[in-house]
Amino acid sequence: MSIETYAKLLPLLPLIGAVLAGAFGRPLLRGWTPLPVILGVGLSFACSIAIFMSYGGGHQASQVPVPVYSWFATGSRDTFNVEFLIDPLAIIMLLTVTGVALLVVIYSRDYMRHDHHPVRGYERFFAYLGLFVFSMVMLVLGGNFLLLYLGWEAVGLCSYLLIGFYYDKPSAAAAAKKAFLVNRVGDFGFGLGILLIYLTFGSLSYETVFNMVRDGVGGERVPIIALLLFCGAVGKSAQLPLHVWLPDAMEGPSPVSALIHAATMVTAGVYMVARCGVIFTASEGVMTFVAVVGGVTALFAATIALTQHDMKRILAYSTISQLGYMFLGLGVFAADSAVFHLFTHAFFKALLFLGAGSVMHAMGGIIDLREFGGLRKVLPWTYRTVAIGCFALAGFPLLSGFWSKDEIIHAALSRQPVLGVMAIATALLTAFYTFRMFYRCFHGEKRVPPGVHAHESGAWMLIPLVILSVGAIFAGYANARLDPGHGFLGLFAPHGWFAHFLEPSVSAFKAHAGPSQHGGLAQFGLMYLSGALAIIGIVAAYIVYVGRPQIPSRVQAAAPRLHTLLFNKYYIDELYDRVIVRPARAIGRTCYAVDTYAIDGLLWLITAVPRGLALMLRTLQQGALQSYGLAMLAGFAIILLWVLSN
Repeated sequence: MSIETYAKLLPLLPLIGAVLAGAFGRPLLRGWTPLPVILGVGLSFACSIAIFMSYGGGHQASQVPVPVYSWFATGSRDTFNVEFLIDPLAIIMLLTVTGVALLVVIYSRDYMRHDHHPVRGYERFFAYLGLFVFSMVMLVLGGNFLLLYLGWEAVGLCSYLLIGFYYDKPSAAAAAKKAFLVNRVGDFGFGLGILLIYLTFGSLSYETVFNMVRDGVGGERVPIIALLLFCGAVGKSAQLPLHVWLPDAMEGPSPVSALIHAATMVTAGVYMVARCGVIFTASEGVMTFVAVVGGVTALFAATIALTQHDMKRILAYSTISQLGYMFLGLGVFAADSAVFHLFTHAFFKALLFLGAGSVMHAMGGIIDLREFGGLRKVLPWTYRTVAIGCFALAGFPLLSGFWSKDEIIHAALSRQPVLGVMAIATALLTAFYTFRMFYRCFHGEKRVPPGVHAHESGAWMLIPLVILSVGAIFAGYANARLDPGHGFLGLFAPHGWFAHFLEPSVSAFKAHAGPSQHGGLAQFGLMYLSGALAIIGIVAAYIVYVGRPQIPSRVQAAAPRLHTLLFNKYYIDELYDRVIVRPARAIGRTCYAVDTYAIDGLLWLITAVPRGLALMLRTLQQGALQSYGLAMLAGFAIILLWVLSN
């Protein structure tokens, strides 16, 4: 089959799986409810591999348009088409999304079957997963801003359904609403940006719009369009100040955290900025703003993660921080490095979320590090795989996170030195808080919550962990090239195959990148520094939480206000509640009161007269036929007398 055929099948397969699981899961499939979704997502992943192989096997064009059908035309304006676009960026995203999604769906087969929450909905969960994968694939494949927006909003809807899966749990229902509403703030700007694109260029096609921007069309509107589009990215990818929804979204099942908040939905903003590089790179000020938001968010979230106790929330703030790294990379024109970090991050962060789910599964639904510890021998396979994920996230030398994170730091130091230093500090904090979580969970004295029978997960959950572990170790070598005598440790150097493959899709960033961005002895020195910082952070966490466990309480006692500030997440949620939520509720109550007592009262007065007349006339209706006959006869007599008298 051709690339075009594979592309058309890609979104259809998980959608069919979702429909089958949702419609026939309980009455027909029963224990095999996940099978349609596993097959649908698995075949979708196979199509992604086939597209990758076909693209590399002979397509000379950097982009392969795939028309599906024409929706409608608007006279002189371009036709609104349903069309797909295959290029290196889309291929990388498709492989990442469908590959990780397949492992998450397989993992969910046992996790959701033995879930400790009483809410029923096994088939509903897998239907939501299939629908989510369909929406994300449509977002990535879309060849114009219209399909991008439709996929963007569909992903938001699916995230609402999955985060609030435990709908009878107040915190989960509140988290789903919070995620939906916060994303609406960013998506409002995103929608305005797409509308302004159509008003400015008369088209929503990527090719048409990007060519017109290159030709100078749009003028001063282009930076405004970029900032409006970036509003959507800030919301979807949980950047300051719209980051508050992501930690609360951990109320959803652990597979949801792994799928939505590690490899797919939250990376949509990074993908969108990379896709619209022609628009964003047209303004130096916009790119600086993107870099500042990313750099500040990365450090900000890392400091909060230092004090949290919930494993999934620690990983959530880690996700916010790593997404900040990606936006920092985009803002300093290192889009290939940003997308590379997106790729590697998907492996080790999905691994860590699923590993946290395995711990939660063993602990009877408890995920608070204060409730358990010393699980190394109880969960040997989970321990090994989570260890690999933690080393990769910390940027330990030669693991995947080391390669991708280092590229972004080097690019930032070359273009924005202050942000580069912030990125280095973030890397040190990342290593520390990651292994703070790891040591507290698996090392020290064994502690298990009362009444819990701790046990290792089954094969359906462990196999995805092992596969993701392999990716967490080796994914970084997709962009590492052999360079004996000059590379890191005298062998490996960055910016290899991955960057070369992605180059046609990020050419707009490359055109503006400075000559010192890649290569040079400075980068290899930085790689040694980056590796050393990761080791320092890991060793420091071991000393503090294993060797001398009394240190944390002493530090907390020495700086109680700082600890309270970080533990309460800088009180940003409380600030939003006081400045936005409470006034909005007060306005709502005022409007309700006006509607109830003023408008409804006025209507009551207006209708009082006819209601009074109706009440009087209603007394005449007694249901007695004799009375009706007598009244009719009396009326007839009165009319007859009046006629005769005249």
